[in-house]
Amino acid sequence: MPHVVTQACCGDASCVFACPVNAIHPTPDEADFGLAEMLYIDPVSCVDCGACVTACPVGAISAHDKLTDAQLPFVEVNAMFHSPQRSYPPQAPVSPVTARSSRDELRVAIVGAGPAALFAADELLKRPRVSVTVIDRLPTPHGLVRAGVAPDHPTTKTVEGLFGQIEDQDGFSYLLGVDVGVDADVSHDELLAHHHAVLYATGASQDRRLGIAGEDLAGSETATAFVAWYNGHPDHAGRTFDLSTERTVIIGNGNVALDVARILATDPDRLATTDIADHALSALRDSAVREIVLVGRRGAAHAAFTLPELVGLVQRGDIDIRVEGDDLLPSGTDAMADLKLDVLREAAYRPRRPGTRTIVFRFAASPLEIIGTDRVDGVRVCRNDLVADESGVVRAVPTADVEVLPTGVVLRSIGYRGLPVYGLPFDDVTATVPHESGRVVGRPGAYVAGWIKRGPNGFIGTNRSCAQETVDLLVADANAGMLASPIGSSRAFTDLVAARVADAIDLRGWRAIDRRERQLGRDDGRPRRKLVSREALLDAAVPEPPARGRGRRRVRR
Repeated sequence: MPHVVTQACCGDASCVFACPVNAIHPTPDEADFGLAEMLYIDPVSCVDCGACVTACPVGAISAHDKLTDAQLPFVEVNAMFHSPQRSYPPQAPVSPVTARSSRDELRVAIVGAGPAALFAADELLKRPRVSVTVIDRLPTPHGLVRAGVAPDHPTTKTVEGLFGQIEDQDGFSYLLGVDVGVDADVSHDELLAHHHAVLYATGASQDRRLGIAGEDLAGSETATAFVAWYNGHPDHAGRTFDLSTERTVIIGNGNVALDVARILATDPDRLATTDIADHALSALRDSAVREIVLVGRRGAAHAAFTLPELVGLVQRGDIDIRVEGDDLLPSGTDAMADLKLDVLREAAYRPRRPGTRTIVFRFAASPLEIIGTDRVDGVRVCRNDLVADESGVVRAVPTADVEVLPTGVVLRSIGYRGLPVYGLPFDDVTATVPHESGRVVGRPGAYVAGWIKRGPNGFIGTNRSCAQETVDLLVADANAGMLASPIGSSRAFTDLVAARVADAIDLRGWRAIDRRERQLGRDDGRPRRKLVSREALLDAAVPEPPARGRGRRRVRR
């Protein structure tokens, strides 16, 4: 097999369009693109040209003879997607870019600075005479790539190189540390008064709740908060987590749950070469956690984690795996699910190593209650029967088989919800902004992209095709004269923000922060040492003075 997509796939489809023989699937026009766990190279049609290697922004593609031992399982994973052989057109269809029909200036404000926002900025800046201002309440950009990707997944973080190229384009600007909304620094109406359109890419930042007794006890936290804490998110840097208990229970078994379990089970010396926050590394060095239990209500074949993440975990020789609550027998009807079971079974049957931290997969179990008085003492769980309904859908049915798992820490990781955006409609069921292909319903000039548009699904790169759809419609609306001309100028908007937010950080300030962190990291043999307090970030945003004095970097008037 000439080339192989490996675990670090981000799914942005750059490789799809670089491939001259359409050997990489699913493509963005195929129905399963948004649901795929990764992209897959067909071993039969691949011509070994290497174009995909150059196109991949996260270094996820390798020639078959250059794979590491940990990547070897992906040979079978890639081949399995294309078996039996499917019929594809000679080249993947490329959606045409909606061109502008006017040479007038088009100014767009983008709220949010994560992948969806930056991909939207990139799509907009492909057109002439377009300027984009990316606004975020945090002093740093890149969203979940900076604050969500696990520190021991450095290849995934290399997508920041692509973001840097987007930031370098003419017409791009940042206003970081600026909040948008009611009683905030800037309102939606003020944005719209100074821009032709406002595009929201605010993600889905609220965790879903379990809805059981004891959920608010001390020691009961969200996995999202724990991830933000070890990644140095300014809102969570001052938090503490009790790691004095030998067992931690995580409710849920998606990729975020796997990340948290893996970080808790990893030797801190191994993490010391990553960009993990210093305060988290120090706490993990003192951690007493030896066992991490992942509780999932359905069976292993229906677990929420992806096969690539599972393969990456079981390849770790320093972590033991134990499986409870599932017989791991293959179904014979779903090749990918059966491969997931094979991987789990192989890991579960490995000999135990004394003293090694252990991750326990407890399938077919549901939490009933978190137990404790002042803080968590344990979690009561029941075993589930897995029953197929008339349509063949397997459902978890609680039984009377109940037990208590003693623990001092429970982390819930059962999904996310978007939060309402002030001034826009909101669907409380889907936790998204109602829209038509990205155009907000009933709000002229307002658009959405990313998780606030489609819900919390997909991967980093999935936001590219999502953003492209929204931007194409936005440009078409501009061509049709549907966007009102802004009353205020770009300069007037900069003055407005500067008058309200003295410490707003622009692109130059972000680059100064980035340089400072990377320099601090080089001194310790790490990719970067994150600055985690707003004060430290603001201080770093001040460029070295060319001559006299030193002042904080402010928005230019």
